[in-house]
Amino acid sequence: MPNSETNELTALLEGAGYSAVTDRGFLRVTGTDATRWLNGMVTNSIQGLEPGEGNYNFLLNAQGRIQGDATVYRETAEGGATFLMETEASQVETIRQHLDRFIIMDDVELAPVEGLSGVLVAGPQALSIVAALGTGNQRAEPCSPAAAAAPSVTLNLKLTSYAGASVWLMQGGGPLVSRFEIWSDASTVASILAELGESCARPVSAAGLEWLRLLEARPKYGVDIRDRDLPQETAQAQALHFAKGCYLGQEIVERIRSRGQVHRRFGAFRLRGELPASFPVALEAGGKPAGELTSGAVIPLAGGPVLLALGYARQEAVDAKLELAYPGGVAVPQSDLVAAG
Repeated sequence: MPNSETNELTALLEGAGYSAVTDRGFLRVTGTDATRWLNGMVTNSIQGLEPGEGNYNFLLNAQGRIQGDATVYRETAEGGATFLMETEASQVETIRQHLDRFIIMDDVELAPVEGLSGVLVAGPQALSIVAALGTGNQRAEPCSPAAAAAPSVTLNLKLTSYAGASVWLMQGGGPLVSRFEIWSDASTVASILAELGESCARPVSAAGLEWLRLLEARPKYGVDIRDRDLPQETAQAQALHFAKGCYLGQEIVERIRSRGQVHRRFGAFRLRGELPASFPVALEAGGKPAGELTSGAVIPLAGGPVLLALGYARQEAVDAKLELAYPGGVAVPQSDLVAAG
């Protein structure tokens, strides 16, 4: 019989799972120069966003090294354009300080957004569950496969309401499943969590969300992406826009693009051997340094547990199909981790 861990992952991959969000934070960017200025600070096109749209970005230094990441949404507020940057809670103040140094004669203000609580709903049935919130139509029976929705790469922000309270509804993209975040005051989010408990969605732990992250090969800043890494090394093409105009670190990004390659690249690996006790762990090929593993876990897939990791491998070693060894085993590059399980 599947254990609770397998049930959590099955819910996320085949039905829906939900969890309180405690590790995300927000920075609001306002001012008459906000659009022009922020467009010059991040790697994606901010000036091209319509109200309610968002995109994923890196923040770089002049040497092109990644100093942080954030999803930037253009808010739907009346008046001048305002932007909401969502990132790891631990990054909010670091990013604020990084950006503040580049406000010279610009009419721009940066302000952390306080007092918000959040909940995540993820899975093929997430859309139907979120749409039913507040309608009294939630059911505790198993989620219906007919209600499954394909994952979307679109990032959207909508200001709506729940039981008379204002809430932010954020639709996020992912390669495997749909995901939605709902943000409001603590009392409203507590009510939403209680209603989700009456739905077919299953509560999932931080471990369950980490397993999904690894299966989707989504790097996490501070773990898989560090301040020494270059944008193209991370394989996150959705964070880069090559026709938006100048921005901090653009010269290095463009130079790498013109050369057509990087020496190492981020990806997913299936491990044959033991799971490392800690990360990062060095990779070798033919006795020479060939990259590193940055995160990993034993994933309780329905077909049996699988050791998965994320990290970087030197491109020439991958192209030559050399064995990538780490202390305790071998790392095999993967393109479809769910199928591999």
